[in-house]
Amino acid sequence: MPNGFLRGLRGRAPRELLVIGAGGMGRAIASLCARETDAAGRPVWNVLGFVDEDPRLHGAAVDGLPVLGGLPVVARHPGARLVVSICHVDFHGARRRIVETLGLPAHRYATIVHPTAVIDPSCTVGPGAVVMPQVCALPGGTVGAHAVVRPQTVMAADVTVRDYATVAAQVFLGRGVVVEEEAYVGAGTKVRERAVVGPRAVVGMGSLVLGPVPGHEVWAGSPLRRLGPAV
Repeated sequence: MPNGFLRGLRGRAPRELLVIGAGGMGRAIASLCARETDAAGRPVWNVLGFVDEDPRLHGAAVDGLPVLGGLPVVARHPGARLVVSICHVDFHGARRRIVETLGLPAHRYATIVHPTAVIDPSCTVGPGAVVMPQVCALPGGTVGAHAVVRPQTVMAADVTVRDYATVAAQVFLGRGVVVEEEAYVGAGTKVRERAVVGPRAVVGMGSLVLGPVPGHEVWAGSPLRRLGPAV
């Protein structure tokens, strides 16, 4: 996989990009994309601004970029690529809800891969996925559509992060681990090889996962313990 935020766009005119969500992750994506250049020093992206559902932000500027409005703004930019940045555990399920509400084809979503990420060529990264700085993914890995893998995470061989899942910073996923759809793995967590984190499960930061984590539940700690149902 060549360096850059969207494979295969080197040398073309900048592509318009809308970042959905003006929170911390959205700001990071917008900043990184705005600075990305191709081999000739030309910008890869023209970041148009943010789309955010909080009406208090509409018309404001965040880090110098405008908050253009809510989701209806997307229809006014039919040529723009999109990335849904919302990945905080407090907004569990928001990425899927937004994507399903928009109902757009997969090609409208940008695949964001930071230049410092080391992704084996055998890996696949889906539309709308975000892979942040210094992520390392060994052979056979999969990052699903609209999944987010945050900085300094290590994915050993044959790891699968399914659609809409979130893997926070500095996580280690052992060989063959599966993080199911909409699951959230907190920062600094270590997951033993071949363990499965169930759909929409939440694993708290700093946890040690040695076996399966049931879906739709919150687990945390070392040793891991159940804290309750996931919201």
